[in-house]
Amino acid sequence: MSTTMLNYIAGEWRESAASEFGSVVNPATGEVIAEVPFSRASDVDQAARAAATAFINWRRTPPTDRVQYLFKLKNLLEANLEDLARTITVECGKTITESRGEMRRIVENVEVACGIPILMQGYNSEDIASGIDEMMIRQPVGVCAVICPFNFPGMIPFWFMPYALACGNTYIVKPSEKVPVTMQKVFHLLDQVGFPKGVVNLVNGAVETVDAILDHPVIRAVSFVGSTPVAKYIYSRASAQGKRAQCQGGAKNPIVVLPDADMDMTTNIVADSAFGSAGQRCLAASLALTVGEAKRTFADAICHAAASRIVGYGLDEGVQMGPVITRQSKERIEGLIGRAMAEGARAVVDGRAPRIPHYEDGYFIRPTVLQDVRAGSEIATTELFGPVLSLISVDSLDDAIALVNSGRYGNMASLFTNSGAAARKFRYEAQAGNIGINIGVAAPMAFFPFSGWKESFFGTLHGQGKHAVEFFTQTKVVVERWPKEWSRQF
Repeated sequence: MSTTMLNYIAGEWRESAASEFGSVVNPATGEVIAEVPFSRASDVDQAARAAATAFINWRRTPPTDRVQYLFKLKNLLEANLEDLARTITVECGKTITESRGEMRRIVENVEVACGIPILMQGYNSEDIASGIDEMMIRQPVGVCAVICPFNFPGMIPFWFMPYALACGNTYIVKPSEKVPVTMQKVFHLLDQVGFPKGVVNLVNGAVETVDAILDHPVIRAVSFVGSTPVAKYIYSRASAQGKRAQCQGGAKNPIVVLPDADMDMTTNIVADSAFGSAGQRCLAASLALTVGEAKRTFADAICHAAASRIVGYGLDEGVQMGPVITRQSKERIEGLIGRAMAEGARAVVDGRAPRIPHYEDGYFIRPTVLQDVRAGSEIATTELFGPVLSLISVDSLDDAIALVNSGRYGNMASLFTNSGAAARKFRYEAQAGNIGINIGVAAPMAFFPFSGWKESFFGTLHGQGKHAVEFFTQTKVVVERWPKEWSRQF
């Protein structure tokens, strides 16, 4: 029997006012594991008002006291890491090793946010004019919210929430309706931490819930990670309501392989990047641009790596890749592969319609490698969000950089080489927010912002690190003078 997800509002678990519900499905087995309510605008209103009430006292709580709650949360996350990792695997499909890695990133963001007494500091100058001093201080924005994707049900909320809370804001989390169970468990831990009522809130839902967050006058800042069309929509609607917005969009991440690259290392790293988490990462390698002789050596090696990757249920021992998230995703990806082949690409490793023993109802696609892909084709420009790597050969590094920069996305670009000069040229000229040099997934640590350019990001301040602190605070400049005659009274 599946469990129905609850909302968490004002320190209480509440049933939603929803009349519609969705099924949460284990993508490896096809089994329904939970039901999620599509919360109404009235549920969002309850959460927003509870958060607004809590904000009055929470912002007055000293930062050194606010971070004590985060220290407690860190310890609880560590103690429950394995259970949360297994939950991520069950509802999202990634391997248990990948889920444990996601949990480590959650903890890292909490750790960085605990430094808010330093990170939130302003600055000041004496005597900007005779007897006049000036200072800049940071104050919290108010009620903030995050609208989350399915591919990292634990980590993505923590790009934002710990920083918002540490800065003195109150918070609302809207998990993806595809994977709400992980956040349900995280909020049980937040309840154990003992945050004041209304400081943290959880509202499950879908489109109506999102629109209610974007339109609610009390909510002052919105964070989002997902596809580019939805990122544009959320950024536009939130901005029209006068809200701050940071919206991470889609990606088509290219990796460039030079002939001098260490081919064994490159192959292993690129395979993990392209096929890890079934390609459902915003930093997954999707295009491999091989320069000169690298076309032959890399193609042979990556095809072997793709064909030998072990696919199955992420909780089973030895499995290296799990399923994609839904049947619709599987059909969409397989359709794109078919259209690419109709345009002249060759599926040198074809992962469509596999049979995974004992998991015939799962949404599996094996790693796929497409060769002779034409630059500018649908498969070369569309975000697949699946375990598909397209190979394009070019003559020079300049040609590769030109192709990288011609894309509409700018989330990540990576170069594999032993040349320092080539590496410097690439990081200087490549138009992407996250650059990897002999790195397949250029995921920033929690104390750096998760950058993104072009149609991979809408806004000015990214998640994590100092960018998160700036996003969740507003600056106030104070200019003050104390006339001498007043001081004589003392």
